[in-house]
Amino acid sequence: MGNVLVSPLNWGLGHATRDIPLIRALLAHNHDVTIAAHGNALAALREEFPDLSYVEFADYPIWYSGNRYFLPKFVASFPLIIKALSNERKQMAHILEKDNFDLIISDNRLGVYSEKIPSVFISHQLHNHLPWVLWPLELAAIEMNAYVHEKYRHVVVPDNPPGPLSLAGKLSRAEADATLPRAYYAGILTSMRRREVRQDLEYLVMVSGPEPQRTLLEEILLPQVQALDVACTVLLGSPANRAKRVTHGTCTVIPYASTEEKEILMNRAQFIISRSGYTSVMEIAELNKNKVLFIPTPGQTEQEYLSWYYEKKHWVKSVSQYEINLPNDIESASHYSGLPEMPKTAENVERLYHEIFAQYL
Repeated sequence: MGNVLVSPLNWGLGHATRDIPLIRALLAHNHDVTIAAHGNALAALREEFPDLSYVEFADYPIWYSGNRYFLPKFVASFPLIIKALSNERKQMAHILEKDNFDLIISDNRLGVYSEKIPSVFISHQLHNHLPWVLWPLELAAIEMNAYVHEKYRHVVVPDNPPGPLSLAGKLSRAEADATLPRAYYAGILTSMRRREVRQDLEYLVMVSGPEPQRTLLEEILLPQVQALDVACTVLLGSPANRAKRVTHGTCTVIPYASTEEKEILMNRAQFIISRSGYTSVMEIAELNKNKVLFIPTPGQTEQEYLSWYYEKKHWVKSVSQYEINLPNDIESASHYSGLPEMPKTAENVERLYHEIFAQYL
């Protein structure tokens, strides 16, 4: 019986939720799991696995912008991130002094590794995407990522191998010498599970992401969604909002839904409108939802790249939140093919466990 430390980054819930099927697999194989996390990521995993051991483990600060200029604010936060990374290494040493682990799994936490204990890094972003004027920095970032990857035995990529089924495009392409032999393409990993339910919900609109952009999108979308006059549900993704759900004609607005309720709604939906965050992409691929409209978060270069990539593949229609015209955009989106069929999470996790994790446990 092995003892495993799992530590997801707290920049959004995507890192924590994609680790849920990995934790389930470890527990199913009778391993002990300790979770080291912070903020919403910690809260989400506590709710999912209330009986596990937990360590409050702060990670890195980040600031989001109310306009398109996310990147400058992100770069400006580097000194604080470097300081937080130093603190992370110190706290990691304290954690390892108290407990003995056979395997460390870090989901995008750069300082969560050990020279003595097998350590695995999870990331779909091996190649950062930046505006073309910053292409020298984009190339430098590949080498910076490689420097991080050298600390780990394996880099688990939650994507299909490079090729026609790749969901992350160039983002998940291993190019550096240090990354290439470590990269393991696990396929999609998501906590979302397919359910046999009636698809009786015409539209599901998921308004998610960091503030203030989440609220800006809500203010733009709500009037247009309510004007559609069809059976629809809007998830506002606002845990701090304690207001009750409200019904406007045939449209229901839910301030915040549990993981289970969101799963049921996504299974019921005939058409999904959401941000183009990679977590949402994997959820949609898992459920084989083909009628989709993406609205990338302005200034978040990863979401903007993915939207461009899916448009180029003619998989999913995307539209800027400043140019949304829902009736026209929905009609246009119906002519896209949807994400391709691919191996699902259950199969991917079992293969990942036996080919990577099991050798250390």
